[in-house]
Amino acid sequence: MTAHYQVHGDIALITLDNPPVNGLGLSTRQGIAHGMEQALADAAVTAIVITGAGKAFSGGADIREFGSPLAMQEPNLNSVIQMLEKSTKPVVAAIHTVAMGGGLELALGCHYRVAAPGTSVALPEVKLGLLPGAGGTQRLPRVLGVEAALNMIVSGEAIKAEMLAMLPGQKLFDKIAASPATLADEAFAFARSVAATRPLPLVRDLPCKHPQGDAYFQFVRNMLGAVSKNFPAPLKCVDAVEAATTKKFEAGMATEREIFINLMWTPESRSLRHLFLGERAASKIPDVPSDTPLRDIQSVAIIGAGTMGGGIAMNFLNAGIPVKMLEMKQEALDRGVATMRGNYEAQVKKGKLKQAKYDERMALLTTTLSYDELSGTDMVIEAVFEEIGVKEAVFKELDRVMKPGAILASNTSTLDLNKIASFTQRPQDVVGLHFFSPANVMKLLEVVRGAQTAKDVMATVMAAAKKIRKTAVVSGVCDGFIGNRMIEQYGRQGGFLLDEGCTPEQVDKAMEKFGMAMGPFRMGDLAGNDIGWAIRKRRATERANMKYSKTADLLCEKGRFGQKTGAGWYDYKPGKRDAIPNAEVVKMIEDYRAAQGITPRKISDEEIVQRLVFALVNEGAHILEEGIANKASDIDICYIFGYGFPPYRGGPMLYADELGLFNVVQAMHRFAQNPHDDADFWKPAPLLAQLAAEGKSFN
Repeated sequence: MTAHYQVHGDIALITLDNPPVNGLGLSTRQGIAHGMEQALADAAVTAIVITGAGKAFSGGADIREFGSPLAMQEPNLNSVIQMLEKSTKPVVAAIHTVAMGGGLELALGCHYRVAAPGTSVALPEVKLGLLPGAGGTQRLPRVLGVEAALNMIVSGEAIKAEMLAMLPGQKLFDKIAASPATLADEAFAFARSVAATRPLPLVRDLPCKHPQGDAYFQFVRNMLGAVSKNFPAPLKCVDAVEAATTKKFEAGMATEREIFINLMWTPESRSLRHLFLGERAASKIPDVPSDTPLRDIQSVAIIGAGTMGGGIAMNFLNAGIPVKMLEMKQEALDRGVATMRGNYEAQVKKGKLKQAKYDERMALLTTTLSYDELSGTDMVIEAVFEEIGVKEAVFKELDRVMKPGAILASNTSTLDLNKIASFTQRPQDVVGLHFFSPANVMKLLEVVRGAQTAKDVMATVMAAAKKIRKTAVVSGVCDGFIGNRMIEQYGRQGGFLLDEGCTPEQVDKAMEKFGMAMGPFRMGDLAGNDIGWAIRKRRATERANMKYSKTADLLCEKGRFGQKTGAGWYDYKPGKRDAIPNAEVVKMIEDYRAAQGITPRKISDEEIVQRLVFALVNEGAHILEEGIANKASDIDICYIFGYGFPPYRGGPMLYADELGLFNVVQAMHRFAQNPHDDADFWKPAPLLAQLAAEGKSFN
């Protein structure tokens, strides 16, 4: 069992001990129930305290059990909470560090609650496409008030215990301990002080009303409707909390349970749970043990003060890590630092960053024009022009000046990391750290593992990614790694759709309606069409037989590189990012189509979505086969956090699973018959074909 029982004089102590967050899996629930039975049977015990070992009271239910028989196997969480409520001896929850989801619901089932200051309290189930399923929607409004409770439930955000304790009339906490260190002693003392109290107070018995209930709940629904249109859970949370105000407790619990079960089987919830587990699994590298010793990263150097270099630097400054930035010319340095200051000042102006914190971060930044001044730093990241000759010059200099054991990282988005490593005498220290633009905002970090990258380097950069609040996905070495290798096929299909009759606007609107943050042509304008053009020119000799639409090259020949030039697939007004369709671009596409002898046809949004998304899926299957990605969920994480794939669809690989891989393969066979597409590409990857034939899935 993962819950332990001890007796301290007249107080029984039940301690949840299921690292890392004392999840309430079956073994833990059994341990709580067994401890309660022992305490109730011991005449010497007058009160019971429940707490959590380590760094959490409880982070809630074990998500791995969701949808499995284990979740409902007795004692389930509701049964455990009923056992606490029916206890003939007072039960006190000693809450610290984290009390979330089922952990908070467990505490609400206790008769009393004592919290350590700094405890993070939340019901975050909405972020998994669910609502609290063990009474959270029924009990929290009774102790916090309807409006405060509903705000917590529909946002899923954590709030500190001492903030909640300040709410007028709150009954969530009976006491806030003086400090985390004194929590146990204060909880024991409190338990002794209420040992003789009868009847024992139950949250379920508290009243739950709102003075203007109908108007209030309709107002909340109106507010949530627009922002949660692709997520059913928030509005269902409103229904459940409203039931707490209009029904008796047991009837409200039945409503909550029914909604919870219905939400669990929605594709949106399956997708969000997949994302939750996949994000955590991405940090685990199969052959790199979790106890691998880390290299010490106390300072970082950045090569290049452009948009990427400055954004990368901000991540480390935000984490309190000193940064030394190098450029070849002082004016380039000054320009880069000014951009960083501008980004921070915008945050200060909006109230998102305090002036003192801004000053503190900028004080950690130093600049230099000399490679020799980088020698003392622990890790260096180059963010220079994406051309192998430029990378070679940089890495030869880094090899010359950097101290032994320093990590040499490249921000390359497509180039051969093994070749870059070969420019040094220490390939074991070279790794790819592909940040996504804007680097100070985007959450994804592709960690590219070279053939000789040392295991401790991998462990160190994964830990560093966590420290700078990035979601890191490991990729092997290939042209474009995971994300950009797949996006090439996505972009190729976009080009073929233009050839066959679409406009950029039609393609983008179809993909944005599907849920993408932006369609392929708006994305190209944002990233810079010249970047893709340079990559295509580099690949021209390597992939002479690969079929492309020439429309993107024609666009670049006109100097329409995107937002940075005010003109790309669309026009842009200074200071604005609104994409304005351009008639000349449409005519350029029509002229090219005519020159190729292609008669335009009407193309449905469904075909646009399937061709673009299934292109990602097929290339993703090749990437899995080749071992470039460790698992399908890594690809999904990459696309959700790096490329704007809709979270409620779970990523391209899970989306294909949801549709059924047999259906995906059948669609690909149809696309292969299109004379203007690439029939060779639409041959299903062997892994995809095998899984479809066997009725299996990627995940």
